[in-house]
Formats: sequence, structure tokens, C-alpha cells
Amino acid sequence: MSWLDPFVDRECCDVVTIGRTSGQERTTELWFGVVGEAIAFISGTTPCDWRANMVANPKVTVRFGNESRTGTARLVVDPDERRRIGDVMGAKYDWSGDEEIGLTRDVWVYGCPVLVVSFDEK
Repeated sequence: MSWLDPFVDRECCDVVTIGRTSGQERTTELWFGVVGEAIAFISGTTPCDWRANMVANPKVTVRFGNESRTGTARLVVDPDERRRIGDVMGAKYDWSGDEEIGLTRDVWVYGCPVLVVSFDEK
């Protein structure tokens, strides 16, 4: 059993990054998908501060209420892995896109940058 199992169906988690310019902690509430023992995040907007912070300093903390773990983020570059994550996120979130920012569901699910956080052992 994974420590993530109780949280799979939650809508959001809090992610704590270190600001790439400020060096200060930044907490962002994000949609997520559980992929094995890791968590995936799709960044749909540009610019995206939390994504830029994760790329600049990949050590992050993910929180589900009182439960938190530290991990390391990486940008997904493999197209097959990207599609698998898109399938997970598309199945979890019934979201039709946002015309105001020019983001369709299909682009969000399969085209936007994705980061995966793998966790340190507790």
C-alpha cells in the first residue's frame, strides 16, 4: 500500500516550492494525479510561477492536510509518459477548458508541460 492511496481521489493538494527569485517558500493549491508512487501536475498557463520554481529548485513539499512529504520534481519529456499522465488527469478531472486563457481540454490533458514529483523515503 502506498502512502498516496488515501489521497488519490482528493481534488487538490498543496505544493510548497522555493521561489526562484525570492528564495521564499511559496504554497500553491494544485490539481494532481497519482502515477505509481509519484504525483503529476499539469501546468496549463504561461507564465506559471510554480512550474518555474520547481524547475529552478526541484525540492518540493506536497501536503494533504496534516500529511506531508518532500520530494524531487522533474519535467516530463518522454511523449509516452506524457500521454499516460494525460490519461490519468483527463480521467480524474471533468474540465472542459478555459476560453478566457485559450486553453482547451485536449491541450491541457495532452499538450501542456507536466512535472512529476517522486518522494523521499519517510
